[in-house]
Amino acid sequence: MPKLSLKDLNEADRPREKLASLGAEALSSAELMAILIGSGSDEETAVGLSQRILADCHDSLRRMGEMSIQELCEYKGIGPAKAITILASCELGRRRANESAAGRPRMNSAQEIYKHTRSLLEGKPTEEFWVVLMNQNLRLLDTVCISKGGITSTVADVRLILREALLRKAPNIAVLHNHPSGNPKPSRIDDALTERIRAAADTMDIKLIDHIVVGDNEYYSYQESGKL
Repeated sequence: MPKLSLKDLNEADRPREKLASLGAEALSSAELMAILIGSGSDEETAVGLSQRILADCHDSLRRMGEMSIQELCEYKGIGPAKAITILASCELGRRRANESAAGRPRMNSAQEIYKHTRSLLEGKPTEEFWVVLMNQNLRLLDTVCISKGGITSTVADVRLILREALLRKAPNIAVLHNHPSGNPKPSRIDDALTERIRAAADTMDIKLIDHIVVGDNEYYSYQESGKL
């Protein structure tokens, strides 16, 4: 009998197609592993083989990563090349988990957000609008410029702000813009925009942490001022 591969599964159950349509987080560990090994044996699919290996490891990816090439090759359908692929992916996962948090500082206050972004906004001759994207623990994911405008205003499209948050799967955001005049006091237009962003973000279960207006060596925080 030929080896059972991912193509032998119903289309709705194929891990590759599932990842492409739903994202990697929708797959089980066995399905992700099946993508790596590609095929199983003449007795079981890649998913079934992956489930069996993980079950023997008590569903612990850490334990599986500690296995040797020889131990993995004891499973029918796993040869040296597949064993090396599995162990390499486990090592990548370990390195990712151990990456220093220094590269993703915590944006848990207006001061931290301002410190991170002030060089992007201070001294600019025209207004710019930026969004800071954060994960669930308020760790920095990315900082994106939404628009650049004139001396007195810029257009901040709420849809573009939320689009960036959705693309990066950021549950928390902060928005910032500068006042070329150097005075960070917000205008009524700033107040109205803040409320529009907050309300739109709420509908998508995204939290607006702060709106910071940057001036010359100072800032105004809606959060610190109790307006958020």
